[in-house]
Amino acid sequence: MPDSRVAVVIEDEADIRQLLSDVLESAGFTVYSAGSGLEGIELVREHRPVVTTLDVSLPGIDGFETAKRLRAISSTYIVMLTARSEEIDALQGLEAGADDYVTKPFRPRELRARIEAMLRRPRTHAQAPAEASAAVEAEPATPAAETAAPKAPSAAPADGAWLEHHGLRVHPEMRFVVRDDADVDLTRSEFDILAELLAARGRVVGKTELALMLRGEHYGSSDFVSDSDARAIEVHMANLRRKLGERPSQPRWIETVRGVGYRLTR
Repeated sequence: MPDSRVAVVIEDEADIRQLLSDVLESAGFTVYSAGSGLEGIELVREHRPVVTTLDVSLPGIDGFETAKRLRAISSTYIVMLTARSEEIDALQGLEAGADDYVTKPFRPRELRARIEAMLRRPRTHAQAPAEASAAVEAEPATPAAETAAPKAPSAAPADGAWLEHHGLRVHPEMRFVVRDDADVDLTRSEFDILAELLAARGRVVGKTELALMLRGEHYGSSDFVSDSDARAIEVHMANLRRKLGERPSQPRWIETVRGVGYRLTR
């Protein structure tokens, strides 16, 4: 399993790499750093960090490709750092397997808070496949479920533990999702958002509430949600809908309440 206080920093700019290392070391992490994606993959393979910060613009393979290769061998939490704020970059990063993203310039205190919030969230315990030890220069294997909710156990949980809506079933404790009797692989954030919506049973859940939930905070405990937080919720929702196979214009499970948030369809 990943070491609970080991971190890897993958960043090509030396000053930012040092700043990230200082921030993580001040939070009690042992930090290993790399200036390229391939070097970073080797560090993750060797040191099994619980969290990895990853720059988008890297020499050689970029941050998106690095994230895909990391996700094929590790369940480390990935925080992508990018100077680009366009939604398409966030979408690419989260689709590649990132758990969160932060735009530059970033505030060290905010980055540290985001990482600590991720460590408070449930994580799966799936091990990387044995074949992932192949040389990193080789073509990467297809990422398996982006550290997704686990596959169905041989003995299904008791029916009372499931949350259900229009053929969609979620088991919060097992972190397992079934759509029309087919398994659905979701990232941690996508699963948490879906479970929160099903638990709300038709109540509108705002983007602020979802963002605070992902940060491990209770709604009302803080009223600060950055534009990046709100954008991340929108990107997670777009990915969630794509994996469920529904269109926002004709939702089967989740509808958008414009200017507010989301709720289950009726």
